[in-house]
Amino acid sequence: MPAAAEIILLCALAVIMIVDLLVDDPKRFVTFMLTQISLAICLVATIATSSVAAVHTFDGMFVSDMMTTVLKAGVYVSVSILLIYSRSYIESRSLCRGEFYTLSLFAVLGMMVMISAANFLTLYLGLELMSLSLYAMVALTRDSAVATEAAMKYFVLGALASGLLLYGMSMLYGATGSLDIEKVLAAIKSGQANPNVLVFGIVFVVAGLGFKLGAVPFHMWIPDVYHGSPTAVTLFIGSAPKLAAFAFVLRILSGGLQPLVHDWSQMLVILSFLSMAVGNITAIAQTNLKRMLAYSTISHMGFLLLGILSGTVDGYSAAMFYVLVYALMTLGGFGMIMLLSREGFEADNLEDFKGLNARSPWNAFVMLLLMFSMAGIPPTVGFYAKFSVLQAALKTGHLGLVIAAVIFSLIGAFYYLRIVKLMYFDSASDNAPIAGTQDARILLGINGLAVLLLGILPQSLMALCARSIQSSMIGF
Repeated sequence: MPAAAEIILLCALAVIMIVDLLVDDPKRFVTFMLTQISLAICLVATIATSSVAAVHTFDGMFVSDMMTTVLKAGVYVSVSILLIYSRSYIESRSLCRGEFYTLSLFAVLGMMVMISAANFLTLYLGLELMSLSLYAMVALTRDSAVATEAAMKYFVLGALASGLLLYGMSMLYGATGSLDIEKVLAAIKSGQANPNVLVFGIVFVVAGLGFKLGAVPFHMWIPDVYHGSPTAVTLFIGSAPKLAAFAFVLRILSGGLQPLVHDWSQMLVILSFLSMAVGNITAIAQTNLKRMLAYSTISHMGFLLLGILSGTVDGYSAAMFYVLVYALMTLGGFGMIMLLSREGFEADNLEDFKGLNARSPWNAFVMLLLMFSMAGIPPTVGFYAKFSVLQAALKTGHLGLVIAAVIFSLIGAFYYLRIVKLMYFDSASDNAPIAGTQDARILLGINGLAVLLLGILPQSLMALCARSIQSSMIGF
């Protein structure tokens, strides 16, 4: 029963692939609707089979608890929203094929397995299922040299990171004698594990995790992949997989290696500082919006690590709140790029947002809210997300890192506010009517307002994250 949603999704995938073979509609409306229905059924199944206390199955390799329920719900909702945003975009670029939807669902299945994994093997299986699906999605436009190059870079660097991660996991297995996360934790607590081998294993594991999050110096793939991929795929890579990556990091570091928090938190301090520095400073020089948001993602991962490196329940819940808010902001940001794009035109340069207020005041206001939130300006929810992780890091004595984070956040505000300036104070260079389906327009407006409303009333989501982490009792 704890894995009911995964089993349902796999069965639905088999049905969707067969049905898609029989569909002649070039717009693939039937495939789109079946994909959305599958995600809705999985959401219901996840909630119906959820429990506050942790429930294990498959000989302890798979766990269901409150944290997995919240993160999986976040994945379903994120993917459902991004598919609505992407529909018009992929139709106009010959991407509207059954493969786009089936690969999306395979990636979702991988994320679900990652989130519920309680064993190194299931963690890695989920990670590879998600990663291989994403590599293929980046290369879906086979005639595009830029997309093919991005997919090759992503694949090669992803394989390298997977190798580092596997090597680290094998060292942890050698030091503790188990692949089960709870048994690894017990072996470390009892002092049975070899400390020298453990430290080497942690170094390789953190390097692999740093790549999956996109933290400096393992960030090289992010700008090229974000820029080279079709915007619909960029949105997919930038949103839901970050929720799964957060669960992955938490399962290993707090679930299995919590007694060694002093060792791995020192490494995360370096990754966090470098990510915030490189991400925010390099983003200023970008003229392409997708590359700018790529470097913005790197800086956001630096802030996310602030919560994780604290090694406390408060820090983990703040990081969980941050990653959920980040997914919401990313959906809106890339959704707006796709809304302003049309056949033969990609609205991915800063100049394309000039005079947007004159063309569409409502869309300009939504983009303003999203940029304010990414910059961490109150009363948007991005402010509370940054404040909560800074507070968690401050409680554990990382004063210097918190001061650096505030300075880099101020630097980062420049490139977000530059977009607001272009929308409201520059004259439009393109006066073409804004396309996009009606459902995408409405949903994008709700997305922008959600950023504002969650900023005014953040307590409920913050409390949900805190309860999820506490009830999961990860490593405590």
